[in-house]
Amino acid sequence: MELRQTTKKQVKIKLALQGCAGSGKTYSALLLAYGLCHDWNKIAIIDTENGSADLYASLGEYNVLQLKENFTPENYIEAINVCESAGMEVIIIDSISLCWDNLLEYHANLQGNSFTNWQKITPRMNAFMQKILQSNRHIICTMRCKQDYVLNEKNGKMVPEKVGLKAVMRDGIDYEFTIVFDINMKHQCVTSKDRTNLFMGQPDFTITSQTGEKISDWCNDGVSMQTIKQQIKNCQTLEELTRIYHQYPEYYQQLNFEFVEKKKHLQNSEKRIINQPFNYIQNGNNAITTSQS
Repeated sequence: MELRQTTKKQVKIKLALQGCAGSGKTYSALLLAYGLCHDWNKIAIIDTENGSADLYASLGEYNVLQLKENFTPENYIEAINVCESAGMEVIIIDSISLCWDNLLEYHANLQGNSFTNWQKITPRMNAFMQKILQSNRHIICTMRCKQDYVLNEKNGKMVPEKVGLKAVMRDGIDYEFTIVFDINMKHQCVTSKDRTNLFMGQPDFTITSQTGEKISDWCNDGVSMQTIKQQIKNCQTLEELTRIYHQYPEYYQQLNFEFVEKKKHLQNSEKRIINQPFNYIQNGNNAITTSQS
């Protein structure tokens, strides 16, 4: 264990949009994505919603990766890898609810004890979520909501209105994201979770590209990845490298190569110093050690 001082670091946002069908999750996600990077060519949408991603092609030339039928966590992970390898800066997963539906169906068809069978489900879902959280890209996930109807008064008449209930996802999924936006049928959203403190307590609002810009400014406020790489490069001792390693635990995966290579370099430097021969020069009663030239 090691106590360290807190540091604000630059991050990649992990954000969720949840709402009923027709609430505008896909459209809002695209506007957020553009606000985050201002380049449609650097935006990819992993589409599981029967080609709905192409409905908004008039917005810009973003990229689409179509997932069909086999909505396993492993396929989602592979899709994210494809987007990362293609150099995408923002990845939209529309939606992650079908992954959960796939796992529930798989669990229902398993033989044996229902409770112990979750041991075959949970690690796969955890691997998917860790892929999202550890990605060095902005990731926006949409989630379907179970829906119901309530009667509201409109122009003196009671009319049914569709409302969202619980997201179609495993319990506690909100904890995984930095921001969670709930979108209603009027295409307005309220923030149910916000670690950035940019939107909490605000009245309902409509998501625009400016919303993404605000989030981008928050993400870029702090120590950058490039700054940390420079700190690693400038290390003179293994103790200094270890301190930096423990200071940025969330970057272990992204910076693993830099840490390992610098450690090897410092260890080799220390070996050269230890193995270097010395001359002894007598000066009175004192022995002064000097390295051999």
